[in-house]
Amino acid sequence: MSVQKRIWLTGASSGIGQAIAAQLAAKGHLLAVSARRAEPLQALAERFPGQILVLPVDMTDVEAVQQVGQRITQAWGALDWAILNAGTCEYVDVANFESAMFQRVMQANVQGTVQCIEAALPLLRKGIQPRLVGVGSSVTFCPLPRAAAYGASKAAIRYLFQSLELDLAQWNIGVTLVSPGFVETPLTAANDFPMPMQVSSDEAAAIIIKGMHQGKREISFPGPFIAVLKLMGRLPNWLRFALTKGMARPTSNKEAS
Repeated sequence: MSVQKRIWLTGASSGIGQAIAAQLAAKGHLLAVSARRAEPLQALAERFPGQILVLPVDMTDVEAVQQVGQRITQAWGALDWAILNAGTCEYVDVANFESAMFQRVMQANVQGTVQCIEAALPLLRKGIQPRLVGVGSSVTFCPLPRAAAYGASKAAIRYLFQSLELDLAQWNIGVTLVSPGFVETPLTAANDFPMPMQVSSDEAAAIIIKGMHQGKREISFPGPFIAVLKLMGRLPNWLRFALTKGMARPTSNKEAS
């Protein structure tokens, strides 16, 4: 077994987060797991007795997040990894454009992450080979229809973590940005469009954990899907637009009225 790490993982109740939690716990690491729903977190604690600190929280509640940081301080005094995986996704309907939806997505994906960083950094500064990990998205490589809110939030995460990497180097805190393609999760199960090269949550978790152990600055997968998006994103705007505009859903006159 590798050296036991003290890890805070958000979004641990389902999907990629739950798979990461199970795989890290199976390797003997200590985990503080957070999500809004307590029941799945408690199930993890029962599955791995003595290794799991159950800390349910709404990431958008700044005071509650600070209390999580205090609980981790009391339990361990430091963190070696902070994996900020929690987030949400909503798709834009241009016929019924809703600014409140952007606020919800930004609040969960950006402000929630920032509040977790605030709680995690003092603990990471005391950790052993500390690493801050954020989950972005492959959507930041190429603009896609209906993804304006989700993509904008994940573009903010990309810039946030790449900028923080420069500032945190003085404390030897490594920074990793995870940019997955389509992953089988309860969130993506609601999608009503094709999801090419989709991988399972367990596969995604294994790739992410391996990359973190290797100290990678960015972990993106699956390779062929990422390569196509990056290529499309680097095309001249007129050509990228011509190739991707057909993906947009046409709005009927009735919907637009």
